[in-house]
Amino acid sequence: MNPAELRAAFPVLDRLAYLNAGTCGPVPRAAVEAARAELESAAEAGRWTPYFERLRDLQARHRAAYAARVGARPEDVALTTSTTDGVARVVAALGLRRGDEIVTSDEEHPGVYGPLVAARERLGVRVRAVALADVADAIGPDTALVACSHVGWVSGAVAPPALAEVVNVPVLLDGAQGAGAVPVDVGALRCAFYAAAGQKWLCGPIGTGLLYVAPEWRERLPPAGPGHVNLGDPHAGLDAVPHGDARAHDASALPPEASAFALAADAVLGAFGWDAVHARARELAERLAGALRERGLTVAPRGETTLVAWETDDAPAVRDRLAAAGVVVRDLPGTPLVRASVGAWNDEGDLERLLTALEAGARGRG
Repeated sequence: MNPAELRAAFPVLDRLAYLNAGTCGPVPRAAVEAARAELESAAEAGRWTPYFERLRDLQARHRAAYAARVGARPEDVALTTSTTDGVARVVAALGLRRGDEIVTSDEEHPGVYGPLVAARERLGVRVRAVALADVADAIGPDTALVACSHVGWVSGAVAPPALAEVVNVPVLLDGAQGAGAVPVDVGALRCAFYAAAGQKWLCGPIGTGLLYVAPEWRERLPPAGPGHVNLGDPHAGLDAVPHGDARAHDASALPPEASAFALAADAVLGAFGWDAVHARARELAERLAGALRERGLTVAPRGETTLVAWETDDAPAVRDRLAAAGVVVRDLPGTPLVRASVGAWNDEGDLERLLTALEAGARGRG
């Protein structure tokens, strides 16, 4: 598959310069067809034993695919509903107590801050936010958890490599802007937990995600609220115990059409080659960042990632002007930044369309 063929797999790109995978990735036509086929089968054949056998098979393949995206074994990955779902499961089950400290960064997504604030209010833990580059250095004697982004959602900055050297304190990485966007190897990151979303750079459906649980944390992270899918023998009554692997942390309900959608999207990107997906997206993003700088715009400090954010004096207005020109980006509330999320499915024409629309807007205001 070449870049033009990859692009052709996403219908939205026929109309728009879609640069918003950091929120939701574009939907491949093959994923729509796969989900439709599962729904049609359920409608025609009903939902009884064959349906649930099919569901288990799809979920096993879904788990294996998402595990591969973060360099993990399937048995170490739970299927969740979102990044926040995974973060919340860890924070709730970790056994945090009053006096414990959580170190986080000052540029985290609300989906990370939410569970941390809940732990502060409910358990009496202390939450301390520092610059993302400083999270490893901020660990102290009371630190019971480090929870921060692998790739920051605002600027695309990357967590410091020193986090991989942390011992005796578990590290929980928010991989929403990592999985599918950049190469991820949880073994090399040496994190205890890695939570990510399916609907962003993996181009899957909303309501899907993953949570990696390092093997050494299996017995130390009891599931916060186990249900039928989490139990080794769900028919053992009060003697039922959770699975001994990451399935203990699966979301309670994931329909077959969601797994079929996710698998079809993964197959489209896999046909292009995941190394090529990562390399092309990073190259295009760097090209966009350079072009913005050449035009005198201030680009937020970023790593070798797929996010490019730049400063404006009215981010919502810029977002709307770009949308009117057929360019989809987003503003970042509370900041002066507009963010473009550049994927392998984009091309130079998308970047030029964005730059042209920005120049036209500047002339119009001048």
